Amino acid sequence: MDVVRHIQEHHSQVPVAVITAFGDPKTAVEALKLGAFDYIAKPIEVDQLKAIIDSSIRLSSSETPIRPGRTLLGDSEPMNQIRAMIAKVARNQAPVHIHGETGTGKELVARLIHDSGPRAADPFIAVNCGAIPRELMESEFFGHKKGSFTGAHADKKGLFEAANGGTLFLDEIAELPLDLQVKLLRTIQEKTVRPVGEVMEKTIDVRLISATHKDLQEMIAKGQFREDLYYRVNVIPIHAPSLRERPVDIPVLAVHFVKLISEKIGIPPPRISSQALKMLATHRFPGNVRELENMLERTLALLDGDTITPDDIDLPQRASASTPGSDNAATSVSEMDGPIDEHLVNIEKKLISDALEKSGGNITRAAEMLGTSFRSLRYKIGKLGIK
Repeated sequence: MDVVRHIQEHHSQVPVAVITAFGDPKTAVEALKLGAFDYIAKPIEVDQLKAIIDSSIRLSSSETPIRPGRTLLGDSEPMNQIRAMIAKVARNQAPVHIHGETGTGKELVARLIHDSGPRAADPFIAVNCGAIPRELMESEFFGHKKGSFTGAHADKKGLFEAANGGTLFLDEIAELPLDLQVKLLRTIQEKTVRPVGEVMEKTIDVRLISATHKDLQEMIAKGQFREDLYYRVNVIPIHAPSLRERPVDIPVLAVHFVKLISEKIGIPPPRISSQALKMLATHRFPGNVRELENMLERTLALLDGDTITPDDIDLPQRASASTPGSDNAATSVSEMDGPIDEHLVNIEKKLISDALEKSGGNITRAAEMLGTSFRSLRYKIGKLGIK
């Protein structure tokens, strides 16, 4: 571990793999967090060693092409933090776990990590674990041999084999049943898969990125998620911020979606009035970015004219965004004058101040009320000068 730490501090461009007889999950996580791109327990097969060498050669290459057309929009602090994190973890091959509410763009974050790293030219396979029927899960993940069960009319590659050399993104990993979690853990540790009906194991080289909106630690306490698997997939945690954590980004996102949707349906993009942007910026958006996009798609489908006004947008709470139990958390849209940024700052200050007052000054509890992280809220308190 000292050697790994020393190399990262003094020769950070040198890729490091750890091969050891001490294969416990906590040691593996520690090595990966220190900067090792891989961690293999002895005994090691020749195919595994070849895969490690191949990965190290790719990591040593300065070429990390980024596919055009994918980006994270917004200049808020949470988005700047997540962009910096993506750049940092793209070169590292450690498993990443993305946690965030539904509609926050977890798959986009995973794709950007893949596109920014040495695996960009290889497959990116995304799968929603909750959408696979229980009886087909093992076959879908690990593949099967012809005749291994009724209906297996031909050999089939599993998701791990399909993603070989690239990245496998497991969305809603919390939906996996416990018996499959055991097999997934073995695949991650041994870097091998055994298709259903096959005798021999196959070596694979896959970077794993997972995501969920559920609290995995709470699921561990209830016996619904394996703790050893949690340590394996949650080596590098990334928080996908909700729109409530970055209201200043809503106008930028709105303009972007209006342009994209207009191109898709073949109409000139309409202008969004400043009043409409202000109204959108005060909405809480429980469905996050996905809700904003769907809302604007509905608005454009019904729009008469070339300007989107507040009357064209169907919001559940049209006049204001408020915290639970607060009727005056934001200024009425009709009362707003001046630059939108100034109003958004005032809204943020009001929401944070109210949450701190309700929590008795406890930042952790206030962060939970606002649906944000302790670190992000502490930063905001200092930046906005809130006492």
